[in-house]
Amino acid sequence: MLKVLVTGRGGSGKSTLVALLARKLREEGGVLVVDTDESNMGLPVLLGLQRPSLTLMEALGGKDRIRERLKQFFKNEEVAFFEDGLTLEGLPREALSGSDGLWFVSVGKEEHAMEGCACPMGLLGRDFLKRFAGEGLWVLVDTEAGVEHFGRGLVSVVDVVLYVAEPALESLLLLEKAKRMSEEAGKTFLVVANKVRGDLRGKFVEMLEGKGASPVAVIPYWEAIIMADLMGSSLQEVPEGVEDLVDALKGFRR
Repeated sequence: MLKVLVTGRGGSGKSTLVALLARKLREEGGVLVVDTDESNMGLPVLLGLQRPSLTLMEALGGKDRIRERLKQFFKNEEVAFFEDGLTLEGLPREALSGSDGLWFVSVGKEEHAMEGCACPMGLLGRDFLKRFAGEGLWVLVDTEAGVEHFGRGLVSVVDVVLYVAEPALESLLLLEKAKRMSEEAGKTFLVVANKVRGDLRGKFVEMLEGKGASPVAVIPYWEAIIMADLMGSSLQEVPEGVEDLVDALKGFRR
């Protein structure tokens, strides 16, 4: 099993890349996609799956119940929502969708104004990833934009951090912070260059290398992906570069 946390700035293509990776990794074994982004809604569509009827948080009693457990956590008390060695079979059925080697689960979503921060979902997501032990599975963790999930501790319960870099200054600046935080957590930090037009490839790769983050793969800007995302259809084509990324991830699988 390999748990991969996919991170980057908003709009860099994290969810799209997760869906593309899931398609290719499915050929190498089962894939569980874990949605820890409390805002994003379209990932199941990109995967070609139905959205589960409940999030994990809803299946376990809702945000108020998780919030009460968060108080225990802040008192340095042990908090657990799942048993060690959790498998797909141990998940609430209504919180899981998929079959035939591809599954999807969402930790929780912000649904109402003034309902408070997403900290309960961070706690639940970390406990889930810590205790999940699906033998032979690839686990792809889609995250919200930025680096808040590093502070929540999700990085502590994955094996690899995959940063999705796009040709933009903000993406390069955020890369530096994500790389430092990954190193602080003792995690392998990989970079994929995404949405790269041909005339930018050489310069962008050079800039990434200058930050000590040589990309393991370069994925071009592809109109077919943009159209599929816009129309709300599952991704059928896989652009060049994704195979290189899969090969890189294989080297870290236990």
